[in-house]
Amino acid sequence: MTDLDELQDPGRRPRPRFTVLPEWAGVSTRLVHGAQRPDYNAGAVVPPVYRSTTFHFPSGFSEVTDRESLYEYTRLANPTTEVPAELLRDLEGGESARLFASGMGAFTSLLLSLVRTGDEVVALDMIYGGTMGVLADLLPRFGVTVRFVNERDAREPEKLLSEKTRLAVIESPTNPLLTVHDIARWAKAADAVGCLLAVDNTFATPINQNPLALGADVVYHSATKYLGGHSDLTAGAVVGPQDLLSRIDPRGDYGSVLDPFAAYLLGRSMKTLALRMARHNENGRRVSEALANHPRVREVRYPGRASAEEEEIASRQMRGRGGMVSVAIEGGAAAAEQFLHHLRFVHVASSLGGVDSLASVPGLTSHRHLPPKELERRGIDPGLIRFSFGIEDPDDLVRDLTEALDQLG
Repeated sequence: MTDLDELQDPGRRPRPRFTVLPEWAGVSTRLVHGAQRPDYNAGAVVPPVYRSTTFHFPSGFSEVTDRESLYEYTRLANPTTEVPAELLRDLEGGESARLFASGMGAFTSLLLSLVRTGDEVVALDMIYGGTMGVLADLLPRFGVTVRFVNERDAREPEKLLSEKTRLAVIESPTNPLLTVHDIARWAKAADAVGCLLAVDNTFATPINQNPLALGADVVYHSATKYLGGHSDLTAGAVVGPQDLLSRIDPRGDYGSVLDPFAAYLLGRSMKTLALRMARHNENGRRVSEALANHPRVREVRYPGRASAEEEEIASRQMRGRGGMVSVAIEGGAAAAEQFLHHLRFVHVASSLGGVDSLASVPGLTSHRHLPPKELERRGIDPGLIRFSFGIEDPDDLVRDLTEALDQLG
């Protein structure tokens, strides 16, 4: 076989290793130059998209002892999907990363792989609605006990976990109230009883926070959000130690496999993640400060603002606070709807984490499955709006929201 044959047919040889960057390389440098494969893909600077579902078996395939080192079938491995997985693994400081077709695909695969009949799962009762739905509806069908805990009790996780607990699931900051929880304290409590701690790091991203470094066992993401960053792809990810990741649907048998083209878009987007997060952080801070004293705003929720305790935790475990801000408008749902119609630069739409600023009403979108009494108990006001601020000029966003509030009278 010629050298060119090998370059154009990666299925004929073991997967090449990624370039190891020097330890002093900064995060933006790692995002741009990480996951490179010298002398591979015919020298292309931008890795191509491998659309093939299957790969040519090398001669003597029956004698291969390490089949995991070869490309065989895209559900098992694909050269394109490995690039963003490697970038995310490096950013989160994990040993391994797996990509999935969506954030819920990642989380569901994690659950089905790590718990079994008779286990207990402990989770916050203020987390993404889809996550709550899977925990509350799916796991009990298989004999798994799920116990939800409120945010007040979650301050003392050592009182919540027991030897029965197999897995603890938390977010920090939470969706949609942006409460900050002490990940290191949760990790210590989990270790004390021998359970695993899974942390949703979607809102913070690895630019602002690294749960694995704080003691979490596994991190998961809706990569659709900030990692993708342009509202044009759907993906999910799980990052952690190799021995744990090897147990999370290693052959893609649950079917939530990321498409190679979506993986290409994700790898492209991640190159600008640090730059985008710097502006998201600035915009979130600027808007939260500007709206805090507006007479039509009843409450501003932003990581660390709720109390001195949360500020101490946020300052200790986060490098930036992100672009998510939740605002409760005086006048309830009617005033919130009127306010949203006056906005120029904010799309009223679901999802988050893109370059465009978005606004949604959690009671009607992410948490619409909860009845009114449960929304009230959790502190989700009918006039609560969850903002995901993009990368627009901060002065423009502040002016846009302030003028829209002023028109409410």
